[in-house]
Amino acid sequence: MAITPSLHFTSPSLSPLFSPKTHSSFIYPFSQPQNSIRKLHCCSFLNVCSRQNSPCAVNLNSRIVKAQASLQGEPMVPPFNVLITGSTKGIGYALAKEFLKAGDNVIICSRSAERIESAHQSLREEFGEQHVWATTCDVRQGQDVKNLVAFAQKNLNYIDIWINNAGSNAYSYKPLAEASDEDLIDVVTTNTLGLMICCREAIKMMLNQPRGGHIFNIDGAGSDGRPTPRFAAYGATKRSVVHLTKSLQAELRMQDVKNVVVHNLSPGMVTTDLLMSGATTKQAKFFINVLAEPAEVVADYLVPNIRSSVANGSMKPTYIRFLTGIKAYSQIFSRLAFGARRNRYLLED
Repeated sequence: MAITPSLHFTSPSLSPLFSPKTHSSFIYPFSQPQNSIRKLHCCSFLNVCSRQNSPCAVNLNSRIVKAQASLQGEPMVPPFNVLITGSTKGIGYALAKEFLKAGDNVIICSRSAERIESAHQSLREEFGEQHVWATTCDVRQGQDVKNLVAFAQKNLNYIDIWINNAGSNAYSYKPLAEASDEDLIDVVTTNTLGLMICCREAIKMMLNQPRGGHIFNIDGAGSDGRPTPRFAAYGATKRSVVHLTKSLQAELRMQDVKNVVVHNLSPGMVTTDLLMSGATTKQAKFFINVLAEPAEVVADYLVPNIRSSVANGSMKPTYIRFLTGIKAYSQIFSRLAFGARRNRYLLED
């Protein structure tokens, strides 16, 4: 089935749907030859010390644990310390709530002091003051992000999971020829420059943490290279998210860093104000009704997968997707064949 560009101008929150890798959590197969050699030596030695309770076996187990600790730092066990940018509304706020429900500690931030105060108060009332912190941060400003790191270290000492969610489409859906300088600057500096700054500061912080850390970069419409008419600038910046993430993964491998990992996170189409503000065409309404989900539903799926990928001890990058290609095709087929999800959120002409 050919997918027309209309699928992609419905929402800046639409993630890559039709990549061949449609598993909900795709793990890149990065090899670690040195670790493999160590495991081979250990297996050979275990053949000699086969008795589970022998002094030889006990001593070997102790040495393996110490070796693993020296390679990967302290084990990462819950509760986790989580930082989410752009987390006073939409998917960022929903993610914060799900982490708090799981018993984690969460820092939220936004460039708007008013939204920060409101969101912080609401979360404290529901989950208690001892689990949630909030501060203002404009990710476009390097000093603001450095201050965010200092705030995190002061209040939580370290961050296990850093989610780069802050993004902007300037609430503008129009051809590029009609876009203002101000809107283009806001989109590019928030989505691209801001992401780079956040990744830089998060990596620098996590390199010095005994537990290391995991960074999750949220993608969106355009990240798979497909066209995004009426928000071309947004799509171009989201395409850069995937490239930046791959480049950082390669850099960390080259530097033999084993305690910091950069991942991709794909929420799909989320019924945020940003999405709904662009629902002015028949095609947009169709795909929102068929594919979009509330932020709470998406977060309820993503957070357990994020926590699992961190808790299992693997230090390989993952690509966690809510809306896979198979799921999207299935829902589109159900709509075309049986009329499912018609007028679900918006009345269609």
